[in-house]
Amino acid sequence: MLNGVRKLLCLLLLFGLGASGVAVSSAAQAAGQPNIVFILADDLESGDLQKFPNIWNQLVRGGSSFDHFFVTNSWCCPSRSSILRSQYVHSHGVLTNTAPEGGFTKFHNSDLERSTVGTWMQAAGYRTGLMGKYLNHYPGGAAEPTYVPPGWNEWDVPVRNLYKEFDYTLNENGVLKDYGSAPEDYLADVLSQKANAFVSQGTDPFFLYLAPIAPHNPANCAPRHREAFLDATAPRPPSFDQEDVSAEPRWLSSRERFSEKKIAAIDERYRRRLRAMLGVDDMVGALIETLRASGKLDNTYIFFGSDNGFHLGQHRLAQGKTTPFDESIKVPLVARGPGIQAGGVISAMGANVDLAPTFAQLGGAQLPSFAEGRSLLPLLRGQTPSPWRQNVLMEFNRPLDQSSARQTPVPAYQGMRTAQHTFVRYATGEYQLYDNAADPYQLHNLAARVSPEVISEFNRQLDALVACSGATCRSADSVPPPSFANPAGSSGAGGS
Repeated sequence: MLNGVRKLLCLLLLFGLGASGVAVSSAAQAAGQPNIVFILADDLESGDLQKFPNIWNQLVRGGSSFDHFFVTNSWCCPSRSSILRSQYVHSHGVLTNTAPEGGFTKFHNSDLERSTVGTWMQAAGYRTGLMGKYLNHYPGGAAEPTYVPPGWNEWDVPVRNLYKEFDYTLNENGVLKDYGSAPEDYLADVLSQKANAFVSQGTDPFFLYLAPIAPHNPANCAPRHREAFLDATAPRPPSFDQEDVSAEPRWLSSRERFSEKKIAAIDERYRRRLRAMLGVDDMVGALIETLRASGKLDNTYIFFGSDNGFHLGQHRLAQGKTTPFDESIKVPLVARGPGIQAGGVISAMGANVDLAPTFAQLGGAQLPSFAEGRSLLPLLRGQTPSPWRQNVLMEFNRPLDQSSARQTPVPAYQGMRTAQHTFVRYATGEYQLYDNAADPYQLHNLAARVSPEVISEFNRQLDALVACSGATCRSADSVPPPSFANPAGSSGAGGS
């Protein structure tokens, strides 16, 4: 049970803060600060978390879930940079996963590490830790393998073989340690042990950023999970191996339908991903039990999310991400903690740029002026401020080496996801427009069927989003999206 001081803290945090403010009152500072854990899966789509008993029972049923949460770029390093800095891609400039235009090297060489959620929380008095995946190709050519960025008191990050989850090297607070291929060396389990020690043995308050590798390819599981999900098959929504893609941009309309061999490979990949996620599920269960045993659970907020989604056969895409479809950009976000409704569902829109402002508001940290997201705390306490986010900006830049891909690559694009619509404009001059309320599987591209004025209205609003910076982004993203009637004969009953 919370003691009187902690009860006072929770009331101040949950009911005394303004919708957009981040500073806490002096009374809250005196009372103490809550602990915060952020668990970030890698390439986990917004799907059925019920397959993972600890995540489902302890987080989903024990907390509140967002059903309209999106990433600003459906690619690991740009997305993680947006999380660390609360900035859209056009602001932080980490465009891809690899140098020179992206990856850890771009983040590091741009001096972005000087101000991240780690430094903000540390300045607010938090003991901070980052365990697991940091940024793609860390430490790259920009730093020594022993390099630890500012803002982190505890640092346990792989410097090689992270996706294998065996035979890797960890940078443990500036000291390199090699791990082997024994069952006890499985990376998710090693990170779990370190996380349990971090939350139970150090001082409070703490902020833990815990980033397991699963279910990223090749999705290696712990030996104990090898026999799980043997009969599972990937979901077969109407978009699976989509029958008609003739109205889509060339990168999609040029793709062939799947062979039986390809479908079998999709199913096997799905099974591997489920097995790998069981290691993350064990991690969640062990962490919650450690917090409970140490008497800290009642004063700890736990957030669970993903850096981007993943295709498993939808829209003729056997695997992968980087597209503007919901399979790529829509991700799970679940939160539990003091004052958060158990079993709640939040329908208001959120984005990954909103995570760091949420942690900052919880902990009384000062947000820098460049932050572009907004705190989700009002939503977690059952309120939707006005104005609130009406759209999420999407930005994707085609990597320099993708021209050699066997299939037509996804071109660079900008877009916006609203509560009802998805609008995308490509560098090729092509467009996509979906009415997600009438067409939830995004099967009918309306871009060529609506009037040019509709496209112009979306373009004008998108222009404002891609030009925003700092606080102006919170104005641009709160403008109501264009409304239009569905073209005659399209799926559904009407437009917004």
